[in-house]
Amino acid sequence: MTPLTARFVACLVAAAVPAVAAFAASAPTMQGFTAASAEKESALEARFDAGLSAKEMKGWLERMSSAPNQVGSPHDKANAEFMLEEFKKWGWDASIETFYVLYPTPKRELLELVAPNHYRATLTEPPVAGDRSSQHPVGALPPYNVYGADGDVTGEVVYVNYGMPSDYKALERRGVSVKGRIALARYGGGWRGLKPKLAYEHGAIGCLIYSDPKDDGYGAADIYPAGAGRPAMSLQRGSVADMPIYSGDPLTPGIGATKDAPRLKREDAKTILKIPVLPISYADARPILESLKGLRAPANFRGGLPFSYHLGPGPAKVHLVIESDWSLRPVYDVIAKLKGSEFPDEWVIRGNHHDGWVFGASDPLSGNVSMMGEMKAIGALAAQGWRPRRTLVYASWDGEEAGLLGSTEWVETHADELAQHAVVYLNSDSNSSGFLYAGGSHSLQRLVAEVAGGVNDPSGSATVLARTRADSIIEGLEGDGDGQREAHELLTGGELALGPLGSGSDFTPFLQHAGIASLNLGFGDNEPGGVYHSIYDSFDHYIKVEDPELAYGVALAEVAGHTMLRLADADLLPLRAQEFASTVNRYVEEIDALAEHMRVQTRDTGQLIDEHIFELGSQHLDPVGPPPREAPVPFLNFAPLKNAAAALTTSAKTFDERYAATIAAPAGLTHERLAAVNAELRRAEQALLSADGLPGRGWYRHMVYAPGLHTGYGAKTLPAVREAVEERHWAEVPTDVTATTAALEAYRAVLEAATAKLQ
Repeated sequence: MTPLTARFVACLVAAAVPAVAAFAASAPTMQGFTAASAEKESALEARFDAGLSAKEMKGWLERMSSAPNQVGSPHDKANAEFMLEEFKKWGWDASIETFYVLYPTPKRELLELVAPNHYRATLTEPPVAGDRSSQHPVGALPPYNVYGADGDVTGEVVYVNYGMPSDYKALERRGVSVKGRIALARYGGGWRGLKPKLAYEHGAIGCLIYSDPKDDGYGAADIYPAGAGRPAMSLQRGSVADMPIYSGDPLTPGIGATKDAPRLKREDAKTILKIPVLPISYADARPILESLKGLRAPANFRGGLPFSYHLGPGPAKVHLVIESDWSLRPVYDVIAKLKGSEFPDEWVIRGNHHDGWVFGASDPLSGNVSMMGEMKAIGALAAQGWRPRRTLVYASWDGEEAGLLGSTEWVETHADELAQHAVVYLNSDSNSSGFLYAGGSHSLQRLVAEVAGGVNDPSGSATVLARTRADSIIEGLEGDGDGQREAHELLTGGELALGPLGSGSDFTPFLQHAGIASLNLGFGDNEPGGVYHSIYDSFDHYIKVEDPELAYGVALAEVAGHTMLRLADADLLPLRAQEFASTVNRYVEEIDALAEHMRVQTRDTGQLIDEHIFELGSQHLDPVGPPPREAPVPFLNFAPLKNAAAALTTSAKTFDERYAATIAAPAGLTHERLAAVNAELRRAEQALLSADGLPGRGWYRHMVYAPGLHTGYGAKTLPAVREAVEERHWAEVPTDVTATTAALEAYRAVLEAATAKLQ
């Protein structure tokens, strides 16, 4: 931060102090509760908090991360059985639901540099001093990317930077092709599964993915065990299944992977890749990168290794062999229920996964033990005579790391029940020290703010909401125009916004396939994930680097637990419409602005091509040719979307006003009336589903939130229309506008039905 920026931030934050103090000092409000029931709920949450134990969470974490936890491992099953026993002790009706999924594991792996000299990659992660787990990784699988293809290929190497679409455009302008060659990409810039997929689409015969020290090694932090940076021989395992098409078992899209389920042939599974792919460390990548010649890599391609990066192709040539066991393996979902006393057919669902790539202390067990703490505390409340008004369902999923296997198969198996009963799904995954991250359905935005405003941050300085708000302001001011706009809105009284959900964790099947309003919560900071998906994601690492006393494990349990209790006990479901409507209006404006920006950019680029500006500005050490000429951007009709968004705004305001008035004067809130209104609210998110799904990937049915085809984990909002514009599929835009408009109108119709039942 420059001194000028620092002074600017200091002034703005100082100006915001009264607002922050007001947030911290005021009693938290409770959306959906009458005054009498809010007082009872506040007392209940205090009793819940008293039942949380960081010491117990730490003990569970040490036990559950004591051996490798990948799908099919003995310890993964033992952890499921341990949780089942504990959940039953705590008073939950618990069971294990087993599915059988395709889960390939490596039988043979080989990577060697065969020209211009020879080097055989180690593909191992050695012990680290002070990390007990890394000394004895018995039962760990070798490093690999699940759902890449088997193969035995030899070819020249081309360095493709992060391997994202913009990187291939930069290579094409320099006359560099991966066709018939092996692409070498570094982690970062986008989801790992897109790297081999795009390499294949550009003609590559194989793909290697390495972790560059600039991104999460010594260029970002002290390396472990001194700090959070990735050691030289550490590498990132992970799934490369084409999850933007569908998540879950590749052989059973749309149906639960029960033992007798009909299955596709492996060659017909759309999410299994066509070329072999292997993750490697920067120690193993270095001899390959050093052997590359050809053009010098442009500045944004250069990593942190101590030599000049080149693109190739060659003379570096590698031999890559992957042979796998393509067997079905069981995954163990541990499901626990606490039946509701008044609305037992309304389900509030909470989940975290328990499988890891190796020991998985941070990812996922840090979040899983926090959820277990919630369950024990809720069980204690039930033992004292309390019962939730709605049914609570808690789940510890298996197989998330490979492609959201356990959660997806459970959702697909119970799809009809969920459509009838599900209220909200609340997800967590990894957890660490820092600030609260919250993403999800924007109808839940006010609920999250209210809960976070009532939980004290472990730092002792303020509430979770105040700390997260301050972090968002500072980060926004240091960012781009959108970030600065969001920071200004926060400084002038705006609400802390939820982030939209793409993919990457178990909320995906609930939100984007089943249409269940969802949240994803967790704490973290800006430290690099230097042990992510490696052997060093261990208990010793976690208590040294991330959350030594599990203080933020307790904080997550408080935020998630209070959210679950309020969803379970609220008189009216704590959903608001205006936050969702304003967010949709912003998304429509963004797409309209995107199309206009593309129109101007296309016109200007065409002029530069005509005037040979790119040739005149090319440098002899970096001879960059002109980009391909694009057809002009037509004027697109977004009026139906704008009209639908405007009408939604009006209906949302009316609903929220009627909702508030009913809660304030609840004399007529009979059991039957509550049930009728809540039934409408429960199906509101489902109204945003399209029966046909998104273009080319019908499993994803939500018309407001989806993972991007070329972002993977990253969200695309109003995805059908936005991606049609981004991909220049102009003929598809009217159809996608119509489908998205229909979804917004269906949502508005549900709101109006709920409003009528409130009057």
